[in-house]
Amino acid sequence: MQNSGPAEAPIALERTPFSFSAAKRKPRLGVDLRAALGELTGIGVYTRALLEELARRGSFDIVAMAHRPPQHDGWMREHGIAFEAQPAPYGVLWQQLRLPRRLARGDVDVFWSPLQTLPLLGETPAVVTVHDLTTLLLPETHRFKVMATQVPLLGRSLARARRILAVSEATAADVRRFFPETAGRLSVVLGGVAARFTPANADQVAATREQLGCPDGYFLYVGTLEPRKNVALLVDAWQSLREEHADVPPLVLVGGYGWKSRGLYSRLEALAGEGVHLLGWLHDDELLRVLQAASCFVYPSLYEGFGLPAAEALACGVPTIVADTSSLPEVVGDAALLVDPHDPGDLAEAMRRVLQEPGLAADLAARGPRQAARFSWERSAAQLEAALLEALA
Repeated sequence: MQNSGPAEAPIALERTPFSFSAAKRKPRLGVDLRAALGELTGIGVYTRALLEELARRGSFDIVAMAHRPPQHDGWMREHGIAFEAQPAPYGVLWQQLRLPRRLARGDVDVFWSPLQTLPLLGETPAVVTVHDLTTLLLPETHRFKVMATQVPLLGRSLARARRILAVSEATAADVRRFFPETAGRLSVVLGGVAARFTPANADQVAATREQLGCPDGYFLYVGTLEPRKNVALLVDAWQSLREEHADVPPLVLVGGYGWKSRGLYSRLEALAGEGVHLLGWLHDDELLRVLQAASCFVYPSLYEGFGLPAAEALACGVPTIVADTSSLPEVVGDAALLVDPHDPGDLAEAMRRVLQEPGLAADLAARGPRQAARFSWERSAAQLEAALLEALA
């Protein structure tokens, strides 16, 4: 291995004492930015949205950190968020070896990880956000790399954290079940829905549908193609409807390829001529237009810590169907249909009802924005800020 410079000094765990009042400065917040380095998915969206809101609130001097620079950093500059990279070949090596050395300088007063685990060495007060415990509940839905970097660190990270934040009541219940000793430090900070997610007008909907080649509408799924998302069940349900009714709308899927879904991906490509549209990952504006124009949003995931795409669909006034598991009933309330994620017939019946019962579809469309209004990034950032200040106290 090429030597890039002088060897680093041994890690020092003592922190330099610092007085906010004497220095007359804001407390400095360090943040693990790894989830927001590339194209954003759920945890990345959560990280960026809350960082932007924290920056607007102005209580902290914020420095984001990771093992490599982000693809896009304009949003951080815009909000006055500094960034530091401590290069490392893998994120977990950075977190457990490079990051503790950086925090040991003593100029970071509190550290927030929105990515489930913390650096185990060091004395910097820390807050951690837990999105889900699928590595414990559904280990078969994760690749080995995730299991190897999460499971050994999770319990020790929660023990080290001064405050633990769960993204839903369902996730909080799972944390209390597996780690009952954390209950006194655990609270819920829900995800939010950005203000841009609103219903589109009829002309906008028609234009998007025409652009997609789906003038009469479409079923929509948004999320990574991976086992936990249960997309195969959605395809089974959609195909069964198409066999009964030739005029069933196409199925549009948005999201990148995850893992262990090569067979599913090949199946979806083979169905392109029958009405399956694979759009891949979309930028924010494109995703919004596609979401607003859907006839029905379907999310049969086996487990969701929060289920952000479902909340965004509700905000757009799109009739929504979700699995009756984990946090999804909590997120959708009475504004969506719930189905058994193991029964394609149950899902197909719900999809048929949305198509054939205009009154039901209209009622769901009206209820959606009211339910989604419960989820505010501003409110969530205020709760996160309070937890960070408590960790400092």
